[in-house]
Amino acid sequence: MQIKHFLKINDLTRKELEYLFERARWIKNEFKQYRRYWPLTDRTLAMIFDKNSTRTRLSFEAGMYQLGGNAIYLSTRDTQLGRGEPVEDAAQVVSRMVDMVIIRTYEHSIIERFAEYSRVPVINGLTDEYHPCQILGDIFTYIEHRGNIAGKTVAWIGDSNNVCNTWLQAAEIFDFNVHVSTPPGYEVEPERAGLYGTDYYEEFFCPHDAVKNADLVTTDVWTSMGFEAEEETRKNAFADFCVDEEMISYAKKDALFMHCLPAHRGEEVAAEVLDGPQSVVWDEAENRLHTQKALMEYLLLGKVEIK
Repeated sequence: MQIKHFLKINDLTRKELEYLFERARWIKNEFKQYRRYWPLTDRTLAMIFDKNSTRTRLSFEAGMYQLGGNAIYLSTRDTQLGRGEPVEDAAQVVSRMVDMVIIRTYEHSIIERFAEYSRVPVINGLTDEYHPCQILGDIFTYIEHRGNIAGKTVAWIGDSNNVCNTWLQAAEIFDFNVHVSTPPGYEVEPERAGLYGTDYYEEFFCPHDAVKNADLVTTDVWTSMGFEAEEETRKNAFADFCVDEEMISYAKKDALFMHCLPAHRGEEVAAEVLDGPQSVVWDEAENRLHTQKALMEYLLLGKVEIK
């Protein structure tokens, strides 16, 4: 089978992604029924982390074990990668010893270079530019709660970061709209976001206007990993971009709220919203496990029969 990588969400087609959602639904149901499903017995996942993580590491490591395989955690601080070994050399060595690799790092070019020299599938666990596994879980969560996302409106409030970029790419695939509201100087960069056009998103100066009649409101921390030196500057710039009860009241009455976590209550989101009835953040976090299990199964085995 030809090697498939998952570095950006648009590396897979809409048909392939919809297949993953069907598999995730079935895999999740098996998990909830305590039924063993081990399609990846004797397969090994290498997890290379240059950035710390809770949800990404736990969901991939637990997911691989739950599929019957094994996972090996590699921090760049503890490997030759941290001592200057070329990414290309590491890719050739690591990919001869395992069946699949997930990488969580800084510049997206690092993971592209690794994938170019890898003999096995490579998954993007997060880069500065994209976070495809997060949006895979987010869209699956929306489908679980509200059905088809096509034609819906997603309001993104805050920094136009890697998660925002991936929402914008997903909108082009699944035919929904994204309303983006950021402070001046933090707007969407289409080239960096890897967009093919601008038909699926619109930018708003006022976050309340972006949220108006939205089906889903979502945000992220104001200061992503790697930008800690800008924290105070960002706090001042984003002061009016907290998703609070007043802001979310502009959305549709049945609108959902999502956050990729970890959240800073009182900064980018009010506690009343994060813990409120419209919030699905805990389902969203759990679904990282199930969608990534479906993804790993697909990259290693291809399509299997939907049961």
